[in-house]
Amino acid sequence: MTSRRSFIRWSAVSAALLSVNKSFADKKMIPAETKKPVVLSTWKHGIDANEAAWKVLSGGGKAIDAVEQGVMVTEGDLTNLSVGLGGLPDRDGHVTLDACIMDEKGNAGSVCFLEHIKHPISVARKVMEKTPHIMLVGEGALKFALDNGFTKEKIDRSPEADKQWKEWLKTAQYKPIINFENHDTIGMVAIDSEGNLSGSCTTSGLGYKLHGRVGDSPIIGAGMFVDNEVGAACATGVGEEVIRICGSHTVVEMMRQGHSPEEACRIALERILKSPKDLTNVQVGFLAINKHGETGGYSLQKGFQYALYSNDVKNQLLDGKSLK
Repeated sequence: MTSRRSFIRWSAVSAALLSVNKSFADKKMIPAETKKPVVLSTWKHGIDANEAAWKVLSGGGKAIDAVEQGVMVTEGDLTNLSVGLGGLPDRDGHVTLDACIMDEKGNAGSVCFLEHIKHPISVARKVMEKTPHIMLVGEGALKFALDNGFTKEKIDRSPEADKQWKEWLKTAQYKPIINFENHDTIGMVAIDSEGNLSGSCTTSGLGYKLHGRVGDSPIIGAGMFVDNEVGAACATGVGEEVIRICGSHTVVEMMRQGHSPEEACRIALERILKSPKDLTNVQVGFLAINKHGETGGYSLQKGFQYALYSNDVKNQLLDGKSLK
């Protein structure tokens, strides 16, 4: 039977060990100083998007403004086949757009299955700021956009997207191609000079998808997620696989447990890899930034790239690590 004296002695020892372990963990997890501002975004088109975001951040602007204005550059590029009105259509010829945005206070807005609007990310922000809702879809999202000053564009498909769609119609076979622009979004996460985080994600979705299909990009916790106490993450690739594991939320939760941004992305991808499905031709990538401005990216297959802009790294395109 344990004596009272022994119990007190072992309690003191245990408390000391816990204190040492906590101190070690704190030293391991918390950098000497926070890097800020920082912005990172998916794929090569992230370079131009980062430039616009950095103009906001370097001037002392807010992360929420940076992540909106950054991805607007990509949305406005009609030569981009995976984002905005220049994106590849669904199999019926409709270009439908999905986007979401989230700020440091947990406020979020989202639109999906939206047609004829140049900047769905800005409509998503209006949803966040002007309604009690988070997501608007289809005709309702379009009406909301028009009621709030957005202009309905006349374009049905960009010339290049139209050309590729008509060529696809000859066989009408859907087959994902790794790192090809039939499934690549732009996701962006940033920390501003005040240490606040925000994120955005916008896409035209899978090329030649079934009419009505929505992927992970407009879904808070799947395509993008922000927790201002911990970090932010975004996803790219085949959205169905991201949705299955609530991908971006999972990455943030892994950072909450003390993992670095890169490790957190890798752990989330390992969950996807456990799927019984054949993932040979499936690509998924995650980006993450933690509260201290540390960043990381990881993907399922080789070939994932992301753009990073900070005071130390002047807008470089980096190769993410991969599980395969």
